[in-house]
Amino acid sequence: MLEIKNITKKFGALTAVNNLSFNVRKGDVFGIAGPNGAGKSTLYNLITGLYPFEGSIRFNGQELRGMPPHRIAKLGIARTFQIPQTFPSLTVEAGVGIGNCFGSQDGFDSSYVDQILKFVNLDRKRNQKTGQLNLLDKKMLMIGAALATKPKILMLDEPMAGSNSREIISLMDLIKRINQDMGIAIIIIEHFMKVLTELTRKLLIIQTGTEICCGDPVEVTNNPKVIECYLGSTKDGEKDSENATGEHRNSESHAGKNAAEKNLAGLNNAGGKP
Repeated sequence: MLEIKNITKKFGALTAVNNLSFNVRKGDVFGIAGPNGAGKSTLYNLITGLYPFEGSIRFNGQELRGMPPHRIAKLGIARTFQIPQTFPSLTVEAGVGIGNCFGSQDGFDSSYVDQILKFVNLDRKRNQKTGQLNLLDKKMLMIGAALATKPKILMLDEPMAGSNSREIISLMDLIKRINQDMGIAIIIIEHFMKVLTELTRKLLIIQTGTEICCGDPVEVTNNPKVIECYLGSTKDGEKDSENATGEHRNSESHAGKNAAEKNLAGLNNAGGKP
């Protein structure tokens, strides 16, 4: 369905995405993870036509390179953003309707808008201004507007960010229903490994725009290269422990390592805010 081959994006001397290749199949749930600044959101911007790039991105056999974002959306690729993007002065119904009106190849369909509002559990808030919604509802609205374009692939950019455990469960349930009930392929960028191991069938880890590992989510999270990517090399810690004057720094290193290990193991979805 989506074939990405040897894509590279440079901003001056900085290489944000470096010779990256992967495929997303029809009905798949494909995860992407990596440290901050790894190039994950830049990758989304390349797929959706916001930046020019080197290499090839093909969707159902059609080359996307050089194609503007609105044409890519009409082909069937929709996305969300890390920070929910809404029209504060519009109603929830109008917000979803805009996605359907401008993103769908079939034109505006009020009955489909109603269907999406119910699907994302916003039908009772259809007349509420989007600026009055809480964070979870804004995320649901953004996903609803994306779904209203009738996509074949939905790209989610850190949908769990800022959510508590109850909200994460709600979002995970919605993502599963989008994939299973609507038959839409999902690409999801996420930091919480527990979410990725539960939702995805394939997981790509990138660092500084380069692939570190790609494959089965459980196997990927246990890969030594991935652990080092998140935790850093143990050699530095060993040197610190040998240095009597570096005890405090070593203590901080272990504290950071323990926190990262919890993230890697996916313990952040247990109780309270992650």
